[in-house]
Amino acid sequence: MLKLGAHQSISGGYYKALERIKKIGGNCLQIFSSSPRGWSFAKTTWQEISQFLNLKSLFNINPIYFHASYLVNLADEGKIGYLSKMSISAELNIAPKLQIKGTVVHLGSYKNFQSNSKYQMLIKNIREILEKTPKESIFIIENAGNRKIGQTLEEIAQIVKDVNNQRVKLCLDTCHLFSNSYRFSNSNELDSLLDKLDELDLLDKLEVWHVNDSRDPFNSGKDRHANIGQGTIGIDEFKTLLNHPKTKNYPFIIETPGFNDEGPDKKNLDILKSLLVS
Repeated sequence: MLKLGAHQSISGGYYKALERIKKIGGNCLQIFSSSPRGWSFAKTTWQEISQFLNLKSLFNINPIYFHASYLVNLADEGKIGYLSKMSISAELNIAPKLQIKGTVVHLGSYKNFQSNSKYQMLIKNIREILEKTPKESIFIIENAGNRKIGQTLEEIAQIVKDVNNQRVKLCLDTCHLFSNSYRFSNSNELDSLLDKLDELDLLDKLEVWHVNDSRDPFNSGKDRHANIGQGTIGIDEFKTLLNHPKTKNYPFIIETPGFNDEGPDKKNLDILKSLLVS
């Protein structure tokens, strides 16, 4: 069964996101643990946990992921780096209680220039997060755009190798791939991408896909999402991804702006469902 879902709001409580994803026809989910634009760390009560788990079971929504705050920068050598570490640690600590697999993370940026000390801080912070959080929760690196850490698969592979922990996984975003010269409008192109992942020892790390169209041209370096079919990525790319025997069993999460500009919606999911070949 295809795992197709969306990022949904937790306004009103974590369980509200489950109601929202059910309403738009999704069966997997991504949420923030708290406001993505502040440093209010994840916390919950036993009542909230019970409410969430009951509804998760009733609606059969699985898997579920957190997405880390937009403020996170694990290469920062000061206060932001420390707060980033604390924020992700808080998420990974409550994730198992909610039967959430882990956290999808944008690693941040080196700001004006990359240095060895900033890179070592990045690796050190990821390792410390993993040391201080439950072994069943996973740390999922998302490929990036717009001059952020993790734009190329080679860069991600090096980070994964240096962290050297089986709990580090990979999320691939179609928009970010497209903006960084990776495309797969047919099976041969997708096979080439998968072969590249395999060569870099990343294929067995692949956990989840973010399925977003792009507002910007191919290889632009930008990371602005568009609704499926309204952007610059051809619809064949999404059709290939959803139906390829090596990728069709992964969870697919949309983070599209929505056709009413209210966030990921039923219309985007329905378009993707229409691409499925029975």
